[in-house]
Amino acid sequence: MARELLGSALLRQLDGQWVGGWIVETEAYLSADDPASHSARGKTPSNSAMFGRPGTLYVYPIHAKYCMNAVTEAEGKGSAVLIRAIEPVWGIDRMKENRAVDELRRLTRGPAMLCQALRVDRSLDHADLTTSRDVMIARAGSRNGDIITETPRIGISSAVDRKLRFFIDGNRYVSGRVRDHETTPSKTKDA
Repeated sequence: MARELLGSALLRQLDGQWVGGWIVETEAYLSADDPASHSARGKTPSNSAMFGRPGTLYVYPIHAKYCMNAVTEAEGKGSAVLIRAIEPVWGIDRMKENRAVDELRRLTRGPAMLCQALRVDRSLDHADLTTSRDVMIARAGSRNGDIITETPRIGISSAVDRKLRFFIDGNRYVSGRVRDHETTPSKTKDA
């Protein structure tokens, strides 16, 4: 699912205006045998959204900021995909205002920056990404020709060798640095 979300539109409604863009980077966090996943410690009040129905938004705090995840497995499983970055498309001026930056590349290229640009916080935890009027993910046509690359997840301290980070190769809004020896192109989008 982390691979499938690439190229989808992530949208947030702010004061009657849709802001957002194309998802260009994700990371998978598995329901079983994944010590880096928040579900590894079991269901708690803080991570309960992660155990919701597929399409539920799981928002968690980190370093006084937030990260957003789309729940991907059956209810009770505890599996989600972290949305790491989007290519900004809609409401760019509003996102610049929310982030207090002018440089387009610094708007949404990292999970905390993305949440700040879209004003995502814990109030959206448990939102339904398929029916909410506040935040949603939508398929909006294909992006044929995109090369999907997979690497180990970044910013974690356990299960660091698993290649569960996916991004659109060459997209300037992908977060982090990628070294040539870490990348493994996996497939062409929609191929």
